[in-house]
Amino acid sequence: MSDRPSSSSRVPRQVPVIPRGETVAGFETYPEAQAAVDRLGHAGFPVKQVSIVGSDLKSVEQVTGTLSYGRAALAGALSGVWIGIFFGLLFLLISPTTTTPLFLGAAALIGAGFGMFFNIVVYSLNRRRRDYTSVMQVVASSYALIVTPELANRARNLLDGTEQP
Repeated sequence: MSDRPSSSSRVPRQVPVIPRGETVAGFETYPEAQAAVDRLGHAGFPVKQVSIVGSDLKSVEQVTGTLSYGRAALAGALSGVWIGIFFGLLFLLISPTTTTPLFLGAAALIGAGFGMFFNIVVYSLNRRRRDYTSVMQVVASSYALIVTPELANRARNLLDGTEQP
């Protein structure tokens, strides 16, 4: 006898698919598309039948500043402090009688030291290839509201204001 669950008891994985239906409206920004779905929802429209589809995806990297040894050390120290506090609190939960606030402070300082050291090493290895900090995101050029064909006309009328909720 096996301890593994049978294949019938497992939840099937959903494979992402492009929704089928009719495009009822197009928008330039995602917040505009969200607002349209909110309007449909407030009008009593079954929003489970609506999809927002972004088209013409682009990767955008916004440069946020230059990177130096000082900034690398500071970023490493800050992330290290959080890791040190985490492990200090973990030890506090495991052994509450022997752990003191001084121990938490020491764990934070040790974490800061290790974080600073490792971040400086990584920066030194990558120096000249990437001397800046940035944030990357994927953005669409346009967004379309897609609705099942049976409800497409009602959705259009609600968005145009020709049908009242």
